[in-house]
Amino acid sequence: MWYHKPVVNKELLQSLPNLRIVASSGVGIDHLDLNLLSSFGVKVSNTPFIVSTDTADLGMALMLASSRRLVEGHEMAVSPDTEYFPADWLGAEVSGATLGIVGMGTIGYKVAERAKAFEMKILYHNRSQRKKEEESAVGALYCKKIDDLLQQSDFVLLAVNLTPQTYKLIGKRELELMKPTATLINISRGLVVDQDALVEALQNKVIKAAALDVTYPEPLPRDHPLLKLKNVIITPHIGSATKKTRHIMMEEMTESIQAGLAGLPIPHEVL
Repeated sequence: MWYHKPVVNKELLQSLPNLRIVASSGVGIDHLDLNLLSSFGVKVSNTPFIVSTDTADLGMALMLASSRRLVEGHEMAVSPDTEYFPADWLGAEVSGATLGIVGMGTIGYKVAERAKAFEMKILYHNRSQRKKEEESAVGALYCKKIDDLLQQSDFVLLAVNLTPQTYKLIGKRELELMKPTATLINISRGLVVDQDALVEALQNKVIKAAALDVTYPEPLPRDHPLLKLKNVIITPHIGSATKKTRHIMMEEMTESIQAGLAGLPIPHEVL
């Protein structure tokens, strides 16, 4: 499967009685009905680890681009109408700011490693607390309650899997807990955020800005209000989109398929 295609539903499974394995690119599996696949005796694999480095890089890129207003700055610099650069056109500092990471898995932890180099104060919320030595390595502080993280952070970065528990995890209440100077960064899945609530929060300056690699749907309808807001940066779900990573993803999918067909242990089986 690439970009969630083909759609694996009951009709497809019934039409492929010899199907042994579905190899899905990327880490997310929210597009797959694992119980249905299991009932047909079909195994599932993904490529969970290779995407982490590039996705963490993009998370930092979005934070920097949003805080320093790079997209607006580029438009100003190349506009045929620009006669001078205003002296009061200012961005926000990243170095020394507080970053709250929601979801401290492989990607979230790699973001923390990068943020440490920017001398950021790092908070994180996760289902379980990381080991003390892992926290110390990046200088991260655990917030058992997501509310505490939201209230303290200058940047809130979402790096969770989409599950029933994380569906619209960030809604109106959570956005109102954030600082009015805060930025929301989403590199997980669009449905982790209540998008209507986000639009309202951005329009009413409940939060300062958003930087999104993911939305729902993808792409957004061309008349969607998010596309009209100056305080939003949107990229086309490119967290893992580098040549090297995409090549390795294909190799890992092929290895899983070969193992599944040969009856061998599948390297990246989703259990």
